[in-house]
Amino acid sequence: MPTTKTLREGSAQKRAAILSAARELFLANGFDRSSVDAVAARAEVSKRTVYDYFGDKQTLLHAVVDSVGQSLIGTIRRILDDTLTDRTEAAGLEDVLVEFSMRISTDMLGSAEYATLQRLVRATPGPLSDRGGNPMADTPDEALAERFAAFAEAGLLDVPDARLAADQFIALTFGVALNRFGAANAAEDPRVRPLIVEGVRTFLRAYRAA
Repeated sequence: MPTTKTLREGSAQKRAAILSAARELFLANGFDRSSVDAVAARAEVSKRTVYDYFGDKQTLLHAVVDSVGQSLIGTIRRILDDTLTDRTEAAGLEDVLVEFSMRISTDMLGSAEYATLQRLVRATPGPLSDRGGNPMADTPDEALAERFAAFAEAGLLDVPDARLAADQFIALTFGVALNRFGAANAAEDPRVRPLIVEGVRTFLRAYRAA
């Protein structure tokens, strides 16, 4: 179980160094074979500092995974802002939804951070099991649902349940590529874009406002 002790926020620089060291060691050697002593040595801090900041190795693992997840969530929100913000006209809606999905496929799902997250989750299923193995939780889906709700208010979509619409959109687009190919990096696999385009069209047939 992760620690329940009161932890010290401490120096942001030391905290970042500990997280970076732990991430490198967990990926290189695995969680079980990476000691707190090794993390402290690589981060150039004392073992006591690691315990003061994170409590125990399992809590440190959760912090590493959370930091990667937060980076990916930041990427998703930037893509949303670049592609799906302030859309008030139906013309071009298909194009921006395709662009959004392609950017998610390349900038997020094709990123080193996403690959790192997948490696950490696969390599440490036991220590992450109490968290469900999903550090990103529902945040990306909920952020997309907010945009779909705004599209509904603008009269572009008819979405009685915006969260359900977001889940279905993801399943129809880059989710299909992940399920079929095991990856969805559209920059590396030409099969991804046709799936995304058809998925967007299927979504709009169901949800475009009359």
